[in-house]
Amino acid sequence: MMNYDVVIVGAGISGIGAAFNLQKSCPKKSFAVFEGRENIGGTWDLFKYPGIRSDSDMHTMGFRFKPWTDPKTIADGPSILKYLNEAADENNLREKIQFKTKVKTAQWDSSSATWKLGVEKGNEERLVDVTCKILYLCGGYYNYDEGYLPEFKGYDEFEGQLIHPQKWPEDLNYEDKKVVVIGSGATAVTIVPAMAEKVSKITMLQRSPTYYMSAPDQRPFDGTIKKYTSDRIGYFLIRWKNILLGRFFVSQIKKKPEKYRDMLIQGVRSQLGEGYDIDKHFTPKYKPWDQRLCFVPNGDMFQAIRKGKAEVVTDTIDKFTKDGILLDSGNKIEADIIVTATGLNMQLLNGIDITIDNQKLDIAERIQYKTMMFSDVPNLIATFGYTTASWTLGADLTSEYACKLINLMDAKGMDYFYPEAGPDVKGDGDFMDLNSGYIQRVADKLPKQGSRDPWINTQNYLKDLFQVRFKSIEDSDLKFKKAS
Repeated sequence: MMNYDVVIVGAGISGIGAAFNLQKSCPKKSFAVFEGRENIGGTWDLFKYPGIRSDSDMHTMGFRFKPWTDPKTIADGPSILKYLNEAADENNLREKIQFKTKVKTAQWDSSSATWKLGVEKGNEERLVDVTCKILYLCGGYYNYDEGYLPEFKGYDEFEGQLIHPQKWPEDLNYEDKKVVVIGSGATAVTIVPAMAEKVSKITMLQRSPTYYMSAPDQRPFDGTIKKYTSDRIGYFLIRWKNILLGRFFVSQIKKKPEKYRDMLIQGVRSQLGEGYDIDKHFTPKYKPWDQRLCFVPNGDMFQAIRKGKAEVVTDTIDKFTKDGILLDSGNKIEADIIVTATGLNMQLLNGIDITIDNQKLDIAERIQYKTMMFSDVPNLIATFGYTTASWTLGADLTSEYACKLINLMDAKGMDYFYPEAGPDVKGDGDFMDLNSGYIQRVADKLPKQGSRDPWINTQNYLKDLFQVRFKSIEDSDLKFKKAS
Protein backbone atom coordinates (compact mmCIF):
# COMPACT_ATOMS: atom_id res chain seq x y z
CA MET A 1 0.00 0.00 0.00
CA MET A 2 1.32 3.43 -0.97
CA ASN A 3 1.59 5.94 1.87
CA TYR A 4 2.27 9.68 1.73
CA ASP A 5 2.25 12.57 4.14
CA VAL A 6 0.15 14.60 1.71
CA VAL A 7 -1.92 13.68 -1.34
CA ILE A 8 -2.79 16.57 -3.66
CA VAL A 9 -5.79 15.89 -5.90
CA GLY A 10 -5.58 17.63 -9.28
CA ALA A 11 -2.70 18.81 -11.48
CA GLY A 12 -4.27 21.99 -12.78
CA ILE A 13 -3.29 25.51 -11.85
CA SER A 14 -4.18 24.97 -8.15
CA GLY A 15 -2.46 21.60 -7.85
CA ILE A 16 0.79 22.75 -9.45
CA GLY A 17 0.89 25.77 -7.14
CA ALA A 18 0.18 23.57 -4.11
CA ALA A 19 2.93 21.11 -5.08
CA PHE A 20 5.45 23.93 -5.56
CA ASN A 21 4.73 25.45 -2.15
CA LEU A 22 4.71 22.09 -0.39
CA GLN A 23 8.05 21.15 -1.94
CA LYS A 24 9.53 24.51 -0.97
CA SER A 25 8.10 25.02 2.53
CA CYS A 26 7.64 21.44 3.78
CA PRO A 27 10.66 19.70 2.20
CA LYS A 28 10.58 16.73 4.58
CA LYS A 29 7.00 15.79 3.66
CA SER A 30 6.38 13.05 1.13
CA PHE A 31 3.63 13.89 -1.32
CA ALA A 32 2.05 12.88 -4.59
CA VAL A 33 -0.27 14.64 -7.02
CA PHE A 34 -3.12 12.45 -8.28
CA GLU A 35 -4.51 13.62 -11.62
CA GLY A 36 -7.55 11.85 -13.05
CA ARG A 37 -6.81 12.89 -16.63
CA GLU A 38 -3.78 12.20 -18.85
CA ASN A 39 -2.20 15.66 -18.81
CA ILE A 40 -1.28 18.64 -16.68
CA GLY A 41 -3.50 21.68 -16.90
CA GLY A 42 -6.99 20.91 -15.62
CA THR A 43 -9.42 23.35 -17.23
CA TRP A 44 -6.81 24.50 -19.73
CA ASP A 45 -6.21 20.98 -20.98
CA LEU A 46 -9.89 19.99 -20.93
CA PHE A 47 -11.51 22.80 -22.92
CA LYS A 48 -10.80 22.90 -26.66
CA TYR A 49 -13.46 25.26 -27.99
CA PRO A 50 -12.47 28.04 -30.44
CA GLY A 51 -10.80 31.08 -28.95
CA ILE A 52 -10.52 29.70 -25.40
CA ARG A 53 -8.80 32.29 -23.23
CA SER A 54 -8.44 33.53 -19.67
CA ASP A 55 -11.04 35.88 -18.25
CA SER A 56 -8.51 37.28 -15.76
CA ASP A 57 -5.20 38.99 -16.48
CA MET A 58 -2.30 36.55 -16.45
CA HIS A 59 -0.15 38.73 -14.20
CA THR A 60 -2.53 37.89 -11.36
CA MET A 61 -3.69 34.51 -12.66
CA GLY A 62 -0.10 33.38 -13.07
CA PHE A 63 1.96 31.99 -10.20
CA ARG A 64 3.84 34.26 -7.82
CA PHE A 65 6.95 32.15 -8.39
CA LYS A 66 6.92 32.19 -12.20
CA PRO A 67 6.73 35.46 -14.19
CA TRP A 68 4.28 35.68 -17.08
CA THR A 69 6.40 37.05 -19.94
CA ASP A 70 3.97 36.88 -22.87
CA PRO A 71 2.95 40.38 -24.06
CA LYS A 72 -0.74 39.44 -23.92
CA THR A 73 -2.20 39.88 -20.46
CA ILE A 74 -5.46 38.16 -21.52
CA ALA A 75 -4.05 34.90 -22.85
CA ASP A 76 -5.30 32.08 -25.04
CA GLY A 77 -5.68 28.54 -23.70
CA PRO A 78 -2.64 26.99 -25.44
CA SER A 79 -0.36 29.73 -24.04
CA ILE A 80 -1.68 29.13 -20.53
CA LEU A 81 -1.22 25.36 -20.90
CA LYS A 82 2.37 25.90 -22.08
CA TYR A 83 3.00 28.12 -19.03
CA LEU A 84 1.64 25.47 -16.64
CA ASN A 85 3.79 22.75 -18.18
CA GLU A 86 6.86 24.99 -17.90
CA ALA A 87 6.08 25.68 -14.24
CA ALA A 88 5.87 21.95 -13.51
CA ASP A 89 9.05 21.07 -15.40
CA GLU A 90 11.17 23.96 -14.13
CA ASN A 91 10.45 22.88 -10.56
CA ASN A 92 10.70 19.10 -11.06
CA LEU A 93 7.06 18.60 -10.18
CA ARG A 94 6.11 16.30 -13.05
CA GLU A 95 7.80 13.37 -11.31
CA LYS A 96 5.37 13.86 -8.41
CA ILE A 97 2.28 13.58 -10.64
CA GLN A 98 0.49 10.29 -11.19
CA PHE A 99 -1.77 10.54 -14.23
CA LYS A 100 -5.02 8.65 -14.84
CA THR A 101 -5.26 8.35 -11.06
CA LYS A 102 -8.64 9.35 -9.65
CA VAL A 103 -9.59 9.45 -5.97
CA LYS A 104 -13.06 7.92 -5.59
CA THR A 105 -13.36 7.43 -1.82
CA ALA A 106 -11.69 8.88 1.27
CA GLN A 107 -12.14 7.48 4.78
CA TRP A 108 -10.78 9.35 7.77
CA ASP A 109 -9.87 7.40 10.92
CA SER A 110 -9.21 9.52 14.01
CA SER A 111 -7.61 6.67 15.94
CA SER A 112 -4.70 6.56 13.50
CA ALA A 113 -5.06 10.13 12.15
CA THR A 114 -5.00 8.74 8.63
CA TRP A 115 -6.92 9.04 5.40
CA LYS A 116 -7.49 5.80 3.50
CA LEU A 117 -8.14 6.58 -0.15
CA GLY A 118 -9.79 4.36 -2.73
CA VAL A 119 -8.02 5.24 -5.97
CA GLU A 120 -8.94 4.32 -9.54
CA LYS A 121 -5.78 3.71 -11.56
CA GLY A 122 -6.07 3.77 -15.35
CA ASN A 123 -8.69 1.34 -16.55
CA GLU A 124 -8.42 -1.03 -13.60
CA GLU A 125 -11.83 -1.98 -12.22
CA ARG A 126 -10.83 -2.40 -8.59
CA LEU A 127 -9.78 0.50 -6.41
CA VAL A 128 -6.22 0.71 -5.12
CA ASP A 129 -5.73 1.64 -1.45
CA VAL A 130 -3.53 4.63 -0.64
CA THR A 131 -3.02 6.20 2.78
CA CYS A 132 -2.03 9.73 3.68
CA LYS A 133 -2.09 12.07 6.62
CA ILE A 134 -3.40 15.15 4.81
CA LEU A 135 -5.79 15.30 1.88
CA TYR A 136 -5.35 18.45 -0.21
CA LEU A 137 -8.07 18.96 -2.84
CA CYS A 138 -7.11 21.07 -5.86
CA GLY A 139 -9.53 19.77 -8.48
CA GLY A 140 -11.56 22.93 -8.95
CA TYR A 141 -15.25 23.48 -8.46
CA TYR A 142 -17.01 21.74 -11.34
CA ASN A 143 -17.64 18.25 -12.69
CA TYR A 144 -15.07 17.45 -15.37
CA ASP A 145 -17.17 14.65 -16.84
CA GLU A 146 -20.37 16.48 -17.73
CA GLY A 147 -21.37 20.11 -18.31
CA TYR A 148 -24.78 21.51 -17.45
CA LEU A 149 -27.53 21.02 -20.03
CA PRO A 150 -30.98 22.55 -19.34
CA GLU A 151 -34.09 20.48 -19.95
CA PHE A 152 -35.11 21.93 -23.30
CA LYS A 153 -37.75 20.12 -25.31
CA GLY A 154 -36.91 18.47 -28.61
CA TYR A 155 -33.20 17.66 -28.29
CA ASP A 156 -33.79 14.44 -30.22
CA GLU A 157 -35.59 16.25 -33.03
CA PHE A 158 -32.59 18.41 -33.96
CA GLU A 159 -30.83 16.88 -36.97
CA GLY A 160 -27.67 19.00 -36.79
CA GLN A 161 -24.77 18.83 -34.32
CA LEU A 162 -25.41 19.57 -30.64
CA ILE A 163 -22.22 20.44 -28.76
CA HIS A 164 -21.40 21.39 -25.18
CA PRO A 165 -18.16 23.44 -24.92
CA GLN A 166 -16.87 21.06 -22.25
CA LYS A 167 -16.75 18.26 -24.85
CA TRP A 168 -15.78 20.16 -27.98
CA PRO A 169 -14.87 17.90 -30.94
CA GLU A 170 -11.45 19.02 -32.14
CA ASP A 171 -12.21 18.07 -35.75
CA LEU A 172 -15.46 20.09 -35.93
CA ASN A 173 -15.98 21.73 -39.32
CA TYR A 174 -18.14 24.81 -38.91
CA GLU A 175 -17.17 26.67 -42.08
CA ASP A 176 -20.20 28.23 -43.81
CA LYS A 177 -22.51 26.71 -41.20
CA LYS A 178 -25.36 28.39 -39.34
CA VAL A 179 -24.45 28.31 -35.65
CA VAL A 180 -26.46 29.16 -32.54
CA VAL A 181 -24.62 29.62 -29.24
CA ILE A 182 -26.99 29.36 -26.26
CA GLY A 183 -25.71 31.46 -23.36
CA SER A 184 -24.20 34.85 -22.66
CA GLY A 185 -21.38 34.17 -20.20
CA ALA A 186 -17.61 34.11 -20.66
CA THR A 187 -17.68 30.94 -22.78
CA ALA A 188 -20.30 32.25 -25.23
CA VAL A 189 -18.54 35.61 -25.52
CA THR A 190 -15.34 33.76 -26.41
CA ILE A 191 -16.84 31.33 -28.92
CA VAL A 192 -18.97 33.83 -30.89
CA PRO A 193 -16.15 36.10 -32.19
CA ALA A 194 -13.76 33.15 -32.62
CA MET A 195 -16.18 31.37 -34.99
CA ALA A 196 -17.69 34.45 -36.64
CA GLU A 197 -15.25 34.78 -39.55
CA LYS A 198 -15.80 31.25 -40.85
CA VAL A 199 -19.51 30.59 -40.33
CA SER A 200 -22.30 31.79 -42.61
CA LYS A 201 -24.13 33.13 -39.56
CA ILE A 202 -23.68 32.93 -35.79
CA THR A 203 -26.30 33.87 -33.20
CA MET A 204 -25.79 34.27 -29.47
CA LEU A 205 -29.14 33.32 -27.95
CA GLN A 206 -29.54 34.58 -24.42
CA ARG A 207 -32.38 34.36 -21.95
CA SER A 208 -31.22 37.58 -20.28
CA PRO A 209 -28.32 40.03 -20.73
CA THR A 210 -24.93 40.00 -19.02
CA TYR A 211 -22.55 42.83 -18.10
CA TYR A 212 -19.57 43.17 -20.44
CA MET A 213 -16.45 45.25 -20.37
CA SER A 214 -14.00 45.69 -23.23
CA ALA A 215 -10.31 45.62 -22.39
CA PRO A 216 -7.16 45.37 -24.51
CA ASP A 217 -5.31 42.06 -24.30
CA GLN A 218 -2.04 44.02 -24.37
CA ARG A 219 -1.53 47.12 -22.24
CA PRO A 220 1.06 49.72 -23.34
CA PHE A 221 1.98 50.73 -19.79
CA ASP A 222 2.78 47.08 -18.97
CA GLY A 223 5.09 46.98 -21.96
CA THR A 224 6.92 50.06 -20.70
CA ILE A 225 7.40 48.47 -17.27
CA LYS A 226 8.78 45.29 -18.84
CA LYS A 227 11.09 47.27 -21.12
CA TYR A 228 12.93 48.91 -18.22
CA THR A 229 12.94 46.06 -15.70
CA SER A 230 13.80 42.39 -15.48
CA ASP A 231 11.16 39.70 -16.03
CA ARG A 232 10.81 39.10 -12.30
CA ILE A 233 10.68 42.76 -11.20
CA GLY A 234 8.40 43.74 -14.07
CA TYR A 235 6.07 40.86 -13.28
CA PHE A 236 5.98 41.86 -9.60
CA LEU A 237 5.15 45.50 -10.40
CA ILE A 238 2.46 44.70 -12.99
CA ARG A 239 0.98 42.02 -10.76
CA TRP A 240 0.59 44.42 -7.85
CA LYS A 241 -0.70 47.21 -10.07
CA ASN A 242 -3.41 44.86 -11.34
CA ILE A 243 -4.22 43.49 -7.88
CA LEU A 244 -4.73 46.98 -6.45
CA LEU A 245 -6.65 48.31 -9.44
CA GLY A 246 -8.83 45.20 -9.54
CA ARG A 247 -9.61 45.43 -5.83
CA PHE A 248 -10.42 49.13 -6.14
CA PHE A 249 -12.65 48.52 -9.16
CA VAL A 250 -14.67 45.74 -7.48
CA SER A 251 -15.06 47.72 -4.24
CA GLN A 252 -16.28 50.77 -6.15
CA ILE A 253 -18.79 48.73 -8.16
CA LYS A 254 -20.22 47.29 -4.96
CA LYS A 255 -20.39 50.73 -3.30
CA LYS A 256 -21.91 52.49 -6.30
CA PRO A 257 -23.64 49.81 -8.41
CA GLU A 258 -25.94 52.21 -10.28
CA LYS A 259 -23.07 54.45 -11.36
CA TYR A 260 -21.02 51.55 -12.68
CA ARG A 261 -24.06 49.88 -14.20
CA ASP A 262 -24.55 52.97 -16.34
CA MET A 263 -20.84 53.12 -17.14
CA LEU A 264 -20.73 49.49 -18.29
CA ILE A 265 -23.85 49.83 -20.40
CA GLN A 266 -22.55 53.06 -21.93
CA GLY A 267 -19.32 51.25 -22.74
CA VAL A 268 -21.28 48.71 -24.81
CA ARG A 269 -23.29 51.51 -26.45
CA SER A 270 -20.06 53.21 -27.52
CA GLN A 271 -19.02 49.94 -29.18
CA LEU A 272 -22.29 49.22 -30.98
CA GLY A 273 -23.71 52.69 -31.63
CA GLU A 274 -26.90 54.49 -30.69
CA GLY A 275 -29.04 52.58 -33.18
CA TYR A 276 -28.49 49.22 -31.46
CA ASP A 277 -31.11 48.03 -28.95
CA ILE A 278 -28.85 48.12 -25.89
CA ASP A 279 -31.81 48.13 -23.48
CA LYS A 280 -32.99 44.76 -24.73
CA HIS A 281 -29.73 42.92 -25.34
CA PHE A 282 -27.14 44.46 -23.02
CA THR A 283 -28.98 45.82 -19.96
CA PRO A 284 -29.05 43.19 -17.18
CA LYS A 285 -31.73 43.13 -14.48
CA TYR A 286 -29.22 42.45 -11.71
CA LYS A 287 -26.52 44.67 -10.24
CA PRO A 288 -22.88 44.44 -11.37
CA TRP A 289 -20.94 41.71 -9.55
CA ASP A 290 -24.10 39.90 -8.43
CA GLN A 291 -22.68 37.69 -11.16
CA ARG A 292 -19.17 37.73 -12.61
CA LEU A 293 -18.38 40.49 -15.05
CA CYS A 294 -17.43 39.26 -18.57
CA PHE A 295 -14.39 40.78 -20.25
CA VAL A 296 -14.34 41.20 -24.02
CA PRO A 297 -10.67 41.46 -25.08
CA ASN A 298 -10.20 44.15 -27.72
CA GLY A 299 -14.00 44.33 -28.06
CA ASP A 300 -13.86 41.39 -30.46
CA MET A 301 -17.47 40.30 -29.98
CA PHE A 302 -18.72 43.84 -30.58
CA GLN A 303 -16.62 44.03 -33.74
CA ALA A 304 -18.23 40.83 -35.01
CA ILE A 305 -21.70 42.31 -34.34
CA ARG A 306 -20.82 45.60 -36.09
CA LYS A 307 -19.57 43.74 -39.15
CA GLY A 308 -22.77 41.72 -39.36
CA LYS A 309 -20.90 38.48 -38.68
CA ALA A 310 -22.75 37.84 -35.41
CA GLU A 311 -26.07 38.74 -33.83
CA VAL A 312 -27.60 38.66 -30.36
CA VAL A 313 -31.13 37.40 -29.77
CA THR A 314 -32.77 37.83 -26.36
CA ASP A 315 -35.60 35.35 -25.96
CA THR A 316 -36.53 32.05 -24.35
CA ILE A 317 -36.63 28.63 -25.96
CA ASP A 318 -39.87 26.81 -26.66
CA LYS A 319 -38.26 23.75 -28.22
CA PHE A 320 -35.64 22.42 -30.57
CA THR A 321 -36.78 21.54 -34.09
CA LYS A 322 -35.14 19.44 -36.77
CA ASP A 323 -33.39 22.48 -38.27
CA GLY A 324 -33.03 24.93 -35.38
CA ILE A 325 -34.77 26.46 -32.36
CA LEU A 326 -38.34 27.69 -31.95
CA LEU A 327 -38.55 30.60 -29.50
CA ASP A 328 -41.37 31.46 -27.13
CA SER A 329 -41.91 34.64 -29.13
CA GLY A 330 -42.84 32.49 -32.14
CA ASN A 331 -39.64 33.37 -34.00
CA LYS A 332 -37.33 30.63 -35.23
CA ILE A 333 -33.54 30.48 -35.54
CA GLU A 334 -32.18 28.07 -38.14
CA ALA A 335 -29.04 26.16 -37.20
CA ASP A 336 -26.68 23.48 -38.47
CA ILE A 337 -24.79 23.51 -35.15
CA ILE A 338 -26.11 24.38 -31.70
CA VAL A 339 -23.55 25.11 -28.97
CA THR A 340 -24.97 24.84 -25.46
CA ALA A 341 -22.75 27.28 -23.55
CA THR A 342 -25.14 26.83 -20.66
CA GLY A 343 -22.64 26.42 -17.86
CA LEU A 344 -21.02 23.92 -15.57
CA ASN A 345 -22.18 21.42 -13.01
CA MET A 346 -20.67 22.71 -9.79
CA GLN A 347 -19.00 20.06 -7.66
CA LEU A 348 -17.05 20.49 -4.45
CA LEU A 349 -14.59 18.02 -2.91
CA ASN A 350 -13.79 16.61 -6.36
CA GLY A 351 -16.83 14.36 -6.24
CA ILE A 352 -15.08 12.13 -3.69
CA ASP A 353 -17.23 10.01 -1.38
CA ILE A 354 -15.88 11.08 2.03
CA THR A 355 -16.50 9.56 5.44
CA ILE A 356 -15.29 10.82 8.82
CA ASP A 357 -14.96 8.01 11.38
CA ASN A 358 -17.49 5.93 9.42
CA GLN A 359 -19.96 8.81 9.09
CA LYS A 360 -20.66 10.03 5.56
CA LEU A 361 -19.69 13.68 5.13
CA ASP A 362 -22.53 15.98 4.04
CA ILE A 363 -20.68 19.17 3.19
CA ALA A 364 -23.94 21.18 3.19
CA GLU A 365 -24.09 20.68 6.97
CA ARG A 366 -20.65 22.21 7.51
CA ILE A 367 -19.44 25.80 7.78
CA GLN A 368 -16.53 26.89 5.64
CA TYR A 369 -13.42 28.11 7.44
CA LYS A 370 -11.13 30.60 5.66
CA THR A 371 -12.58 29.32 2.35
CA MET A 372 -10.31 26.28 2.56
CA MET A 373 -11.50 24.01 5.39
CA PHE A 374 -14.79 22.91 6.91
CA SER A 375 -16.07 22.65 10.47
CA ASP A 376 -15.01 19.43 12.23
CA VAL A 377 -13.41 17.94 9.11
CA PRO A 378 -9.83 16.90 10.02
CA ASN A 379 -6.69 17.16 7.90
CA LEU A 380 -8.51 18.26 4.77
CA ILE A 381 -7.77 21.39 2.76
CA ALA A 382 -9.79 22.35 -0.32
CA THR A 383 -8.73 25.10 -2.71
CA PHE A 384 -11.39 27.55 -3.79
CA GLY A 385 -10.00 30.70 -5.41
CA TYR A 386 -11.55 34.13 -5.79
CA THR A 387 -14.60 35.00 -7.86
CA THR A 388 -13.99 38.76 -7.74
CA ALA A 389 -10.29 38.44 -8.64
CA SER A 390 -8.03 35.87 -10.28
CA TRP A 391 -8.56 32.33 -9.03
CA THR A 392 -4.83 31.79 -8.52
CA LEU A 393 -4.49 34.59 -5.99
CA GLY A 394 -6.71 32.60 -3.65
CA ALA A 395 -5.15 29.27 -4.58
CA ASP A 396 -1.64 30.59 -3.84
CA LEU A 397 -2.68 31.91 -0.44
CA THR A 398 -4.34 28.58 0.35
CA SER A 399 -1.12 26.70 -0.39
CA GLU A 400 0.93 29.14 1.72
CA TYR A 401 -1.50 28.69 4.58
CA ALA A 402 -1.50 24.90 4.16
CA CYS A 403 2.28 24.75 4.51
CA LYS A 404 2.23 26.96 7.61
CA LEU A 405 -0.50 24.80 9.09
CA ILE A 406 1.39 21.56 8.46
CA ASN A 407 4.57 22.98 10.00
CA LEU A 408 2.65 24.34 13.00
CA MET A 409 1.03 20.94 13.60
CA ASP A 410 4.46 19.30 13.54
CA ALA A 411 5.93 21.93 15.89
CA LYS A 412 3.14 21.18 18.35
CA GLY A 413 3.82 17.44 18.09
CA MET A 414 0.23 16.83 16.99
CA ASP A 415 -1.24 14.49 14.37
CA TYR A 416 -4.24 16.33 13.01
CA PHE A 417 -6.03 19.66 12.85
CA TYR A 418 -9.61 20.77 12.31
CA PRO A 419 -11.64 23.98 12.66
CA GLU A 420 -14.36 23.98 15.29
CA ALA A 421 -17.22 26.48 15.16
CA GLY A 422 -18.19 27.66 18.63
CA PRO A 423 -21.77 28.36 19.73
CA ASP A 424 -21.37 32.02 18.72
CA VAL A 425 -20.88 31.08 15.05
CA LYS A 426 -24.12 30.96 13.08
CA GLY A 427 -23.86 28.96 9.89
CA ASP A 428 -26.61 30.57 7.87
CA GLY A 429 -24.82 32.50 5.11
CA ASP A 430 -24.46 31.46 1.48
CA PHE A 431 -21.10 29.95 0.55
CA MET A 432 -20.71 32.50 -2.28
CA ASP A 433 -22.43 35.87 -2.63
CA LEU A 434 -23.23 35.40 -6.31
CA ASN A 435 -26.54 34.61 -7.98
CA SER A 436 -25.04 32.92 -11.05
CA GLY A 437 -27.10 29.99 -12.27
CA TYR A 438 -24.40 27.36 -11.74
CA ILE A 439 -24.20 28.37 -8.07
CA GLN A 440 -27.91 28.73 -7.41
CA ARG A 441 -28.63 25.29 -8.88
CA VAL A 442 -26.65 23.66 -6.07
CA ALA A 443 -27.00 26.27 -3.31
CA ASP A 444 -28.57 23.72 -0.96
CA LYS A 445 -25.61 21.38 -1.41
CA LEU A 446 -22.87 23.88 -0.61
CA PRO A 447 -21.29 24.58 2.79
CA LYS A 448 -22.44 27.63 4.72
CA GLN A 449 -20.71 30.84 5.65
CA GLY A 450 -20.42 31.73 9.29
CA SER A 451 -21.39 34.91 11.09
CA ARG A 452 -17.88 36.11 11.97
CA ASP A 453 -14.25 35.79 10.95
CA PRO A 454 -12.63 33.43 10.14
CA TRP A 455 -15.83 31.68 9.00
CA ILE A 456 -16.65 34.32 6.38
CA ASN A 457 -15.71 34.02 2.71
CA THR A 458 -14.18 37.49 2.46
CA GLN A 459 -13.24 37.53 -1.26
CA ASN A 460 -10.69 40.13 -0.18
CA TYR A 461 -7.16 39.27 -1.29
CA LEU A 462 -5.45 42.09 0.60
CA LYS A 463 -7.10 41.15 3.88
CA ASP A 464 -6.42 37.45 3.36
CA LEU A 465 -2.81 38.11 2.36
CA PHE A 466 -2.16 40.02 5.58
CA GLN A 467 -3.76 37.27 7.66
CA VAL A 468 -1.80 34.44 6.02
CA ARG A 469 1.58 36.04 5.42
CA PHE A 470 2.05 38.41 8.32
CA LYS A 471 -0.03 37.13 11.24
CA SER A 472 -0.03 33.93 13.23
CA ILE A 473 -2.45 31.43 11.74
CA GLU A 474 -3.42 30.23 15.21
CA ASP A 475 -6.83 31.16 16.54
CA SER A 476 -9.27 29.77 19.09
CA ASP A 477 -11.30 27.99 16.39
CA LEU A 478 -8.37 25.95 15.03
CA LYS A 479 -7.85 22.75 17.01
CA PHE A 480 -4.97 20.25 17.08
CA LYS A 481 -5.05 16.70 18.39
CA LYS A 482 -2.99 13.54 18.64
CA ALA A 483 -4.17 10.19 17.33
CA SER A 484 -6.10 8.32 20.00
